[in-house]
Amino acid sequence: MDKETQMLTIFFRHDQSKSLDEIQAHLRANGFWRDFPPEGMEIVSWVVMMGIGHVVTLRLPQSRLRELNMIVEKKAWKAFTTEFYPTYDFLPHYQQFHAEAAARD
Repeated sequence: MDKETQMLTIFFRHDQSKSLDEIQAHLRANGFWRDFPPEGMEIVSWVVMMGIGHVVTLRLPQSRLRELNMIVEKKAWKAFTTEFYPTYDFLPHYQQFHAEAAARD
């Protein structure tokens, strides 16, 4: 992976005017499951948040952000509304803060 990478979290919010079967049919017809994410982009996590939809965190080269956006626009729109959030891994910091706080007590 390119040394200049970034993490990005995408909320794929379900279009609640459609049934799950309609959403899945749209994603299959558009090739979403085949093409997302583009090769060379790493899925860090993928969870379903009940009442929201899919929450996907990717690690990707910064230079490929536009490519990712285009795939989402072409493959996921009409099945989901989307939100994008720059993301970073806070867990190592939390673990350090937690260990330091426990050591003081």
